[in-house]
Amino acid sequence: MWNTVFPYLLSGISVGGQYALIAIGYTMVYGILRLINFAHGDVFMVAGILMVYICASGIPLYASIPLVLAATAFIGFLIERVAYKPLRSAPRMSVMISAIGVSYTLQNLVLYVTGGLNQIYPTIPWISDSISILGATTKRVTVITPFLTLILVVALVLLINRTKIGMAMRAVSKDFETSQLMGIKINTVISTTFVIGSFLAGVGSMLYFTNYTTVIQTSGAMPGLKAFVAAVFGGIGSIPGAVIGAFIIGIMENIIKGLDVILFKSGILARPVGLATFSDAFTFALLIIILVVKPTGLFGEKTTDKV
Repeated sequence: MWNTVFPYLLSGISVGGQYALIAIGYTMVYGILRLINFAHGDVFMVAGILMVYICASGIPLYASIPLVLAATAFIGFLIERVAYKPLRSAPRMSVMISAIGVSYTLQNLVLYVTGGLNQIYPTIPWISDSISILGATTKRVTVITPFLTLILVVALVLLINRTKIGMAMRAVSKDFETSQLMGIKINTVISTTFVIGSFLAGVGSMLYFTNYTTVIQTSGAMPGLKAFVAAVFGGIGSIPGAVIGAFIIGIMENIIKGLDVILFKSGILARPVGLATFSDAFTFALLIIILVVKPTGLFGEKTTDKV
């Protein structure tokens, strides 16, 4: 039984880590701007496309990786300055529509560049190698992902709690207007938030596309939606909540994908019945349940609007 479940559990932990790196971007931006950045999943996808084209141009891999991460962070900065900053005092609906517009703009730009053809993600040596763990064969990236995710999360928490820019982020997330009156450079704080979120999405992109090697213009849609669900599940605005929510969703999603095999080998099912079809539906059903039962998520704080 364990030998059947373990590979799916291992894969779920890995995917959960990748969702976590995307979910942090959602939760950080929401924590400061109260904005759901619908373009964030597409930034993740663009990072994958950038890696494909930069490596194809002949630039060595050791230079391509930092170049892609820097370019992805810059794209996040550019999106904030062009699409969100001019709407700082606009109604929230206007900003949300702008975010959706950015999402479709990125998808259509990639569609134009690639011609809609599937792009094959380059093989990253060592992390793409196959290894065996307790009888389960998987890529080394599966094992690396949760540890790298936790290291990056700890580094981010230290940055937020121990640095000047981190203190400014916390102040802005608590009270935007008062922080502005106290002399905090709001634009710098917001831009830094987008840069960090996009950088982490770039890291998540490398880990994700090492496993799922095909990149197209819609590749960021489903991971982005699931990462958003993870952020809401954990309590949007809470970084630990987003990470825990992402791991839970990643594990449950992969267990459901393997449920047919698990139940069949356990003798509970006489034959597979296609339960894997519901793996994506589970994620969104979970979102509905959480919003009904606990709207603020597992670790979200209840907020009250000032009058």
